[in-house]
Amino acid sequence: MIKKKKLTLSQVKKFLLKKGLSINYHDKNFLNSKFKSIYYTVFSSFVIILFSTLLPFVVEVREKSMLLSKEINNNSKVNFKKVLNGDSIKNKSKTIEEALDTKIFLEDLEFEFEDQPIDTVRLNAMTLEQLFQDTNYNLKDVRKTKLVKPIALSLLPQEIKKIENIKKRKNLFIKIILPLILEESNVIKSDRRKLFNILNKNKNSVVEKKWLNKKFKQYSVSNKDLSTLKIRMDIVPVSLVIAQAAKETGWGTSRFAVEGNALFGQWTWDGEGIKPASADNNDTHKVMRFKILKASIRAYQRNLNTHASYKKFRLTRAEQRDRNENLNSLVLSEHLEKYAETGAEYVKILNKIIKQNSLTDFDDAKLLPKSIVSFSPFII
Repeated sequence: MIKKKKLTLSQVKKFLLKKGLSINYHDKNFLNSKFKSIYYTVFSSFVIILFSTLLPFVVEVREKSMLLSKEINNNSKVNFKKVLNGDSIKNKSKTIEEALDTKIFLEDLEFEFEDQPIDTVRLNAMTLEQLFQDTNYNLKDVRKTKLVKPIALSLLPQEIKKIENIKKRKNLFIKIILPLILEESNVIKSDRRKLFNILNKNKNSVVEKKWLNKKFKQYSVSNKDLSTLKIRMDIVPVSLVIAQAAKETGWGTSRFAVEGNALFGQWTWDGEGIKPASADNNDTHKVMRFKILKASIRAYQRNLNTHASYKKFRLTRAEQRDRNENLNSLVLSEHLEKYAETGAEYVKILNKIIKQNSLTDFDDAKLLPKSIVSFSPFII
């Protein structure tokens, strides 16, 4: 029979030390150590459970923070072009990045020219006049306060060409397209502010790089030149937009305007369009057709901001900006002689329309937020 060897307290302590454990047997409160051990165990368990619960959220926030703070040096033009081309970008946390991009770029989705709201209806002239009266929307107040009601109409009334009173017809036409013009100008102004914020930084994020690439495409800047983008990304003075729309549509009475929402007589050689009645059989061009008025205004803005024929227009506008001047529609119109076959005569007519109708009064007009107007609906 083998005798069991009794271990001394010292031997037990050494054994526990080898296992990474220790006890303080000299403690006078040694008898209470069991209760302390239970307390520490419960407390530790609580801490571990809390940490395990919060860990997924901490990791997610950290990953998003790292993504948003990820920046690319932009200290030289060469390096910046590499960034735009994606040569120096390491794709990390791709799933999170794609999710963030989806959310961020929802507000930047371009308005498609052929899009049409499902509930679009054509109101007659009498109904529109009542709508404007109910919302206290009149041009006299606009000229005085510089504030425009956000009434977004999609179609011109069929009866506009039957309004015999010229002044009444002009006022109705301006009241319809003025909010739409200001809305499109606000989009460009917002993009322009964002562009200048990017240009004033030494570093640009991945999201900013993607936004720039999108704008290069939108403004047809093939070489990704920032100075070209800055010149093209700008508004057309409201007075000039109204004058050209009035000239091209006879103040909204033309067939192209009423049937095709074409406010600026832009031509197309492919796709859907309206054949001019005076066109020869050999002519293949048509007047571009749009589903809603807003699309016509956006196409017009893009035309002046990208087409080679209006390069002098854009350069003159940039010079006015550099001198901190307000955009002068009468000066800028002088560079639109290529917009129509009549050339210089076309420019004279535009200037006459602007002056006779005091259209420059609307150049500094502001569009009121939709939330502060009580009448509904506003998008028709």
